[in-house]
Amino acid sequence: MGFRHQFVIGDIQGCYADLQALLKQIGFDEQQDKLWFVGDIVARGEDSLSALRLVKRLCQAGAAEMVLGNHDINLIAVWRGVIKIKKKDRTQAIFDAPDCDELLNWLRRQPLLVYPNDKTVMVHAGIPPNWSITQAAMHASELQTQLQSSLWQLDRLLPHLYSDTAVPWSNMLTGYARMRAICNYFTRMRLCQMDGTLEFSFKSSLDDKMPEGFRPWFEWQVPRERKILFGHWAALKAKVDLANARATDAGCVWGGSMMAYRLEDEQVICQTCKAK
Repeated sequence: MGFRHQFVIGDIQGCYADLQALLKQIGFDEQQDKLWFVGDIVARGEDSLSALRLVKRLCQAGAAEMVLGNHDINLIAVWRGVIKIKKKDRTQAIFDAPDCDELLNWLRRQPLLVYPNDKTVMVHAGIPPNWSITQAAMHASELQTQLQSSLWQLDRLLPHLYSDTAVPWSNMLTGYARMRAICNYFTRMRLCQMDGTLEFSFKSSLDDKMPEGFRPWFEWQVPRERKILFGHWAALKAKVDLANARATDAGCVWGGSMMAYRLEDEQVICQTCKAK
């Protein structure tokens, strides 16, 4: 099916009113257009429940697709009793909702990597310089299989996805260490070394001092056959637009903007968000 317009939408973070305003601004028609949500549907905004319900409905109607972000996986982990809700997250309404299990069972079956068109690939945080896009798709499939498996298997997996120990990638990694590394690349990465070693503490802008030997994953010069569309890094304010990468998180939940990136002509439309 051909679409009139396709838009990549940056991190929503539960900012439902701002999402509604952005969709109105771009003239979104779910009968003619398609949305690509870059992850972090929920967390710190005023209405994560409504945001998640809307994204689920649009995806099931064929009017949207999404990838999982770190806050989405955290939500799944809270649901399964692996971690507690973070103090700043405003997601309790999801767990109190009558459709909680339906929403979270649907969410855990969403992908980590998708192809919005023949020129782009979309992930939440990025693709490290030591992976080709083909390799990234294979690794995404590995973790997706685990997340989408039985609840028993999911409950075994989730506790092992949380660690700030930076382990260099190796094809020899196995088991939960391998799943954790894959999850970190797709949902948490900002800075890394050329071999893919991650640094988890830096969340600032490109003007700030970075740990020695690390740089933003997209600044390593690696030939890419597709442009990587990503969110996650709010401090970039969605201003990074390179030949190989395009940032889409304009920091809505921090009082910035929510961004729509129109695929056919690369036009950017921003909805100025209310201070949170």
